[in-house]
Amino acid sequence: MRIGLSLSEPSGPGAIRALRDEIARAADDGFASAWKSNIFGLDALTALAVAGHQVPGIELGTAVVPTYPRHPAALAQQARTAALALDGRLTLGVGPSHKISMEGLYGYDFDRPLRHVREFLSILLPLLDGRPASFTGETMRAEITLSVPNPERVPVVLAALGPKMLELAGAQADGTVLWMTGPRTIREHIVPTITAAAEAAGRPAPRVICVLPVCVTGDPDAARAAAAKIFEVYGRLPSYRAMMDREGAAGPADLAIVGDEDTVREQIEDLASAGVTDFVAGDFSRGDDAVRTRTFLKSLLG
Repeated sequence: MRIGLSLSEPSGPGAIRALRDEIARAADDGFASAWKSNIFGLDALTALAVAGHQVPGIELGTAVVPTYPRHPAALAQQARTAALALDGRLTLGVGPSHKISMEGLYGYDFDRPLRHVREFLSILLPLLDGRPASFTGETMRAEITLSVPNPERVPVVLAALGPKMLELAGAQADGTVLWMTGPRTIREHIVPTITAAAEAAGRPAPRVICVLPVCVTGDPDAARAAAAKIFEVYGRLPSYRAMMDREGAAGPADLAIVGDEDTVREQIEDLASAGVTDFVAGDFSRGDDAVRTRTFLKSLLG
């Protein structure tokens, strides 16, 4: 299982420089990958292209870029340009996001997200593979060829939790990227569903990229209380709430990986045995715990 890091959201006029330094530190420490969210701060693809261009070696990914606000051809062009800047080290993570944000903030109709993502991929994937896109669906169309000079295709992972979205990810994408999903759910639901779909489509075994909050600490109760506060909103979003219910978790704090080194190692090893191919640590620790957590994560790199 490869070990990666979730990047922070730097602010202020030095944000890109801070992100570059964070990526460089991750690369110097030997982490396999670093992943940037795309919510209200820096545009993830632009930021990774600029900051990551100066740091060789490490895989950089988006987790994830929402599909609704961008036409898939425009996103493909941007992703291929970013991949060119990163010498082919980009993995594009995409997903439909959530009804509350896509309808409430952008005004899009979130009535049939599976149809939307299927049509989106019908345009995005051929363009990322360097082929023309010719598609007419119910909600979008495209007749376009891109000329960005990529030597290789740009891999795509899909944020997928429900069975139909997982089947789509297995059949068409390179895997899935997960958030707020525990080991039992991954073992019993995520991995079997996406793997069966990939096999049926004659595709390689999919990546299962699991992002979870991590804190190595001597005070797990305080860490879980902090996690409950920091990640509270995810317990109210239906797609994540469904995964918590599958796991038997009361809320996000129950999915945070916290405890001493042995406890945290055991929980991460459980993810590996469940079928996770890439564990991405969302370090939310502070002070001495931050140093302890980073030291521990480095010890996993072997």
